[in-house]
Amino acid sequence: MRPFVIRRPKSLDEAQDAARERPQDGVLRAGGIDLIDRMKEGIDAPAELVELRGLTDETGELMRALGPAGEGIQVGALVTLAQLAAHEGFGEARAALREAAGSAATPTIRNAATLGGNLLQRPRCWYFRHADLVCLKKGGTACLAVSGENKFHAILGGGPSFIVHPSTLACALTALDAQVEVRGAEVRTIAIGELFLTPKQDAKREHTLEPGEVLVRAILPKAAETQRSGYAAVKEKQSHDWPMAEAAVKMSLQSGVMTDVRVVLGHVAPIPWRSREAEAALEGKPASAALFAEAAKAALAEARPLRDNAYKIPLAQGLLREVLHRVAGVPLPE
Repeated sequence: MRPFVIRRPKSLDEAQDAARERPQDGVLRAGGIDLIDRMKEGIDAPAELVELRGLTDETGELMRALGPAGEGIQVGALVTLAQLAAHEGFGEARAALREAAGSAATPTIRNAATLGGNLLQRPRCWYFRHADLVCLKKGGTACLAVSGENKFHAILGGGPSFIVHPSTLACALTALDAQVEVRGAEVRTIAIGELFLTPKQDAKREHTLEPGEVLVRAILPKAAETQRSGYAAVKEKQSHDWPMAEAAVKMSLQSGVMTDVRVVLGHVAPIPWRSREAEAALEGKPASAALFAEAAKAALAEARPLRDNAYKIPLAQGLLREVLHRVAGVPLPE
């Protein structure tokens, strides 16, 4: 690992100035879980780390906030996954976020990993993470997964790179219609879906932040009294592994009828994959096992698996059905 220095600014302005001073080899750091992994793997070698955890200005307080914001809830970028998993204020309406945070990694990592770092982590593709391989994301001419081992790669929205989006929180936050606040030369608030880039938009980048911009917080909108949500993941090692597939669902349920439905799949596409086809199949209809099976089929209808990952289609379908049954309170078929 290349030697580096750590700077600990007290304000966001100081942190951004420090990052601008070294645009090529300085990097902002929150929990640092993914960053340190990339440094150890030889993928990144910054000369300077600019710590965000020590910010004491108003923005630093905002980045650590977890609680009401207007009629919704704010989650600061420095809030840890462990704090999210233990937060009692989410209720049934926002349970998907609590469940997603509690499923990620291990307890030790959840105590250090932050919302901001989880959303902005780089892909976990083994070709991208291999220091000696030059894949498309590192300036090469091709995605090595296409002809290589692609068991964990994308089946939806892939090409020219077939990475899967690594953030567990992004799946849940997309289902919950979250927005994120970004601060740079100006402050902007965008829907979380606008934070992420597909490989077709830019094969080398995964998000829309510009140099010097900092993700400050996520904002969850007001939840209807009848809103409920849920999340689940399937892993090879369910205790701590990366998901093979995720599903997050939000709906309002009144007299058994589903409205304001959101269906999002994770680890099957280069971005959190919102299935409008599944939502259309469910919206305004009474919850039932037959309808859930129809929606799950619709959600994967456009899947285009590679050689080794066709198993993700029935896996994601079954996972989505399980979450729909749980959120809607419909017993699973015998």
